[in-house]
Amino acid sequence: MFFQWLKQYVPRSLYARAALILIMPIVTLQLLVTIVFIKRDLEDVTTQMTTTVLREIDLLRQQAGGTSDPNLYLQRMQPYLVPLTMAAGFVAPDAPRPQDALSLNEFSGRVVRDKLQRELAGFVAVKFPENRQFLLYFETPAGILELRLDRRRLTAAAPHQLIVTMVFFGFLMTVISFVYMRNQLRPIKKLADAAQAFGRGRNLPYSPRGATEVRVAGSAFLDMRARIERQIEQRTLMLSGVSHDLRTPLTRLKLSLAMIDEEDAAPMLRDVSEMQALLDAFLDFSRGASTGEPEPVDPQQLVTSVVEGWRRQDKDVMLGELSGAGTVPLREQSMRRALENLISNAVRYGTRARVSVVLTEKSLRLRVEDDGPGIPAAQRGDAVRPFARLDPARNQDQGSGVGLGLAIVTDIARAHGGTLRLGKSEELGGLQADIVIGR
Repeated sequence: MFFQWLKQYVPRSLYARAALILIMPIVTLQLLVTIVFIKRDLEDVTTQMTTTVLREIDLLRQQAGGTSDPNLYLQRMQPYLVPLTMAAGFVAPDAPRPQDALSLNEFSGRVVRDKLQRELAGFVAVKFPENRQFLLYFETPAGILELRLDRRRLTAAAPHQLIVTMVFFGFLMTVISFVYMRNQLRPIKKLADAAQAFGRGRNLPYSPRGATEVRVAGSAFLDMRARIERQIEQRTLMLSGVSHDLRTPLTRLKLSLAMIDEEDAAPMLRDVSEMQALLDAFLDFSRGASTGEPEPVDPQQLVTSVVEGWRRQDKDVMLGELSGAGTVPLREQSMRRALENLISNAVRYGTRARVSVVLTEKSLRLRVEDDGPGIPAAQRGDAVRPFARLDPARNQDQGSGVGLGLAIVTDIARAHGGTLRLGKSEELGGLQADIVIGR
């Protein structure tokens, strides 16, 4: 359950995930080393050095005795100040009481202050000025004494040096590792781009590179792409050849029927016309969306031209929502054929049709709606299969068709990396067919 909740915060891209896997251990290790260094080494060393200074202060106090004369107090301490590399002086009685002065990044100074505050009798304040000195103020019988000594006697000269060095080299090694990792991930990204482009009907030049596993996957992709292309080509040639060869006997049948009485030949002519329509549908299905390369197309202009063509045929086809501006890589003739098929079905099984376009940054949606009987939800999966006829769901008096219209539209949508979605029109009440293509 915890990991399911965490997944929504995990990066999606391969580069981001790889960077996270690389950076997290380094950051964790640096934090761990920093905490251990500060808590166990830096703090312990500072405490030991402060303990030594406390012993020296106790020695000075013993030598000075309990005199309340400041001059005598300093005179008794003077022989020991020079060997201990210290300097001393009293704060003027009318001067403000000294206060602690520590910078925000003075971690060792706070350890020193806390140690002195706990164990030095009469402690007043400490100061860590920028001149690398340390000032200690504490009460004596003669007044508040200011003791000056080198800060290096209490704290390390550069306590942050190890941390800064560790962070710098950690960042440097992270950058170097990321550059190397990026070179290793680039072949995977190119393979993903080639696969995505092929799924949308485009062929990007690709050659396997990178690690052995990536090369194997790239070679398998190229073999798969070649097999699919051969299969599409063979299907197209087979259906085109069969359809083309059957046109000749159909033409001879038409010529033969022309010699017979019209009344007797009428039923046979209807059969021949139906066979001719079936062959034309075969040819459209065999061509599919494999002709031509995708080119930038304005979907609004495409839909407008298709709708105007149907209006010239006195069909009740109207334009719906037109939102979004720009072009999309499409095979224009194939997409036009898909729209023609959807509108043809709409006006065949209904009285009105409406076509709309919605273009966003992520997708293109072409929608065709009608006021016909629609298709039941349970039969929509069968409706897009080749040669499927759903007469119980549609008006049979309008002609059952060949059963390839929606299959052709599905094939074209898939060739563009999209899909055909069937539903119910909320406004017109009939079938709603959406061609959705990702960008």
